[in-house]
Amino acid sequence: MTASLEQLRRCHFAVDMGAARTRVFVKGAGLVVDQPSVAAVNTKTGALIAVGEFAERMTGRTPHYIRVVRPVSGGTVVDIEMAQRMLRQLLGDKVRRTLRRKPRLRAAVCTPHDADPLAQRAAVETLVGLGARRVELVDTLIAAGVGCGLPVERPEATMIMVCGAAATQVAVLSLGSIVTAERIPVGGEAIDHAIVQHLRHQHELMLPSQSVRPLQLALSGNGLTPHGPASTEIHGRDVATGLARSVQVDTAAVRDAIQTPLTAVLDGIGKVLRVCPPDLVADLADRGIMMVGGSALLPGLDQMLRHATGMPVHIAERPDVCAILGLGAMLEGRIEPLILDPLAT
Repeated sequence: MTASLEQLRRCHFAVDMGAARTRVFVKGAGLVVDQPSVAAVNTKTGALIAVGEFAERMTGRTPHYIRVVRPVSGGTVVDIEMAQRMLRQLLGDKVRRTLRRKPRLRAAVCTPHDADPLAQRAAVETLVGLGARRVELVDTLIAAGVGCGLPVERPEATMIMVCGAAATQVAVLSLGSIVTAERIPVGGEAIDHAIVQHLRHQHELMLPSQSVRPLQLALSGNGLTPHGPASTEIHGRDVATGLARSVQVDTAAVRDAIQTPLTAVLDGIGKVLRVCPPDLVADLADRGIMMVGGSALLPGLDQMLRHATGMPVHIAERPDVCAILGLGAMLEGRIEPLILDPLAT
């Protein structure tokens, strides 16, 4: 974590800009924004037409002069100006007026563990454009660990897995710091892509962009396990004729199709454990893995990890908002650091 708890207590608001959703926490007001990181722009005039959920519903349904863009990719801001415009609209006039009254506006922002200086600079510039005089950077892994209630400041080991849309981050935390971490470029979007390719190759069916989510493929309950539903009906467009068509999809074949991206996640967990000190690995055998992030809700994913690793696997109570809630807890001073008194001589 780049910023100290004392520095974070001076901040007035916090932002978590992920590949899928943008969340804003304002001190004293709580979580005020939780919207998709999407904006719709009129390419003729440059005007911003919509942001958030309304803009996401426009994906794939717009005329040629309206472009739906995502200014954040993989947790990194790729279009600073568009990200600023999107945040202004998401915050609204009332919240922005409240923040502008602060004499020296300070902000905190979550950044991926392996974010390079350019990505960190982009996040800082985005919030400076909103009026922040100082921006503190916080590692997403630390913020998520605090948000899901893990005792990250204690000397015992805790393992956290942040399942994002673009990537999965796995880390072992102890004494308020990251002991070892690994970023796997596989997330919810990679699983979606694997399912889309399976349906295209095996059934010659193209899915609408809004129907790609695995949760809408009837992988409910024990969806990723053999105890799930045997088949489900999917509606899409025929690749050859372009006409609407429905097919019965074998969910066992869907499970096989997403094994490749999920195997990469298992490899990342193994890599983290191999370089972790043995004392901390012994702690993890009892504590297990805490899953956070929107993709942690994929049905049956926790059971699959439990079977593959032999470790207990838990899903946070509100896995999709753990990072921003953890950042908010640090802003409001609800987290006390572990005080290490020097030995008296």
